[in-house]
Amino acid sequence: MDTKHSSTTPDPGRWTALAVLCVAFFMVCLDGQIVLLALPSIEAQLGFSPAAVQWVMSAYMLALGGLLLLGGRVSDLWGRRRLFMAGTGVFLLASLACGLAGDPGFLIGARIVQGVAAAVMTPSALSLLMTSFEGAERNRALGLWSAMGAGGATAALLVGGPLADWLGWRWVFFINVPVCALILLSSPFTLRESRDSGVRGGFDFGGAVTITAALVAFVLAITEVPSLGWTHPQTLGLVAATLALLVVFVLIERRVSKPLVPLSIFRSRSFVGGNLTMLLAGALVFGMALLVSLYAQKVLGYSPLVVGLGTMIYAILSIVSSTLTGRWVGRTGARAVAVIAMLLMGGGCALFTLIVPEGSYLAHLLPGLIAFGPGIGMAAVAGSVAALSQVREADAGLASGINSAVFQIGGALGVAITATVAASQSRGSDTMSALTAGYVAGFWACVILAGSGALVALLLVPRERMSAPVPVQVGA
Repeated sequence: MDTKHSSTTPDPGRWTALAVLCVAFFMVCLDGQIVLLALPSIEAQLGFSPAAVQWVMSAYMLALGGLLLLGGRVSDLWGRRRLFMAGTGVFLLASLACGLAGDPGFLIGARIVQGVAAAVMTPSALSLLMTSFEGAERNRALGLWSAMGAGGATAALLVGGPLADWLGWRWVFFINVPVCALILLSSPFTLRESRDSGVRGGFDFGGAVTITAALVAFVLAITEVPSLGWTHPQTLGLVAATLALLVVFVLIERRVSKPLVPLSIFRSRSFVGGNLTMLLAGALVFGMALLVSLYAQKVLGYSPLVVGLGTMIYAILSIVSSTLTGRWVGRTGARAVAVIAMLLMGGGCALFTLIVPEGSYLAHLLPGLIAFGPGIGMAAVAGSVAALSQVREADAGLASGINSAVFQIGGALGVAITATVAASQSRGSDTMSALTAGYVAGFWACVILAGSGALVALLLVPRERMSAPVPVQVGA
């Protein structure tokens, strides 16, 4: 039987619980890009074709981005700790399977399962955070959570480079196994179960199927854009299918008594603005990381280890800025933080447009990394606080799923845009000058994305301080 706790008796172990949840989120975000520097080794050892090897990354992003929203709502209904632990267990087994893969099909299949598990873990963890903290403490907790997410996304090159060079590509997956084991062992003692008891007994199956299919179709479309192009029949067909499924989804949600996604949640300007900020932040982080790694390896000739160590500075700065912003955003409001974040990221990408074929790390990469890094953490905190701080407890998992999904979908969109722009500008040539010209065009695309993000923040993210969240009830 669930025991109810009032909002005046916070969980005494909430900060320990936060540490467990943040470690899990760091790992999930890390796995989105950690394979980037290991792809050449994976391609050579498992016999991937150059075009197919991108699916080692895309399969994970497809499953994660497509199922996050569903995972969030299911955790609200069936128990957030239960779903978090189940997802962590599956993630452990899938990571082990990835490391043991002996052929391309097996590895891609294991990465899909890994993405499904991450789609359950992430919104469950974030909604556990939302139901464990209140008021100013919640903003601080969201700041630390965002720091771990930003740190995981930005530290992927730092961690993946040395692992691929020293131990081999399989260890970019094996590293997850002991981490998952520790999370599973500690979760029963550190996390309190919670769920939305008010909607038990009902589940919107039609809504779940249509929105999941729409997200999968959209992520599949944009992950294939770099190889197919925006006007390819498959791309256009998948985009058309996405729009049709979204229309059906809205019609279903307007008619069912217990919708998967109450459409009223989108009436909140703060919720919409925060999620659009996260979408564009994801596009900038993933797009920039792709271009920097390609330029550093293909043009400057750096090894994966050197690239990983060289990008350490922006990973550190993103973590530091996230932690500090969690305290600052409650006093200044999310709008100012989001605008400054986008300007920093846009400025960093503008500095990257100065790269040349005979460039160097100190002159052409380091200045941009220093400018870009703090913006990541600030955008993650501002987007999360704006989107989640005024959400009802009953919708915590759903809102968390949306907030996490838009970052991942934004990442896939950023990779698609930058890769397509770079390939178009280089016109298929592999000369150093042509490749550099392509990467410069990609960085200019990132500058435009950052400008769009600043405009979104000005128009949609509230200026005022985030009010204290509504009281929550959690079960023991």
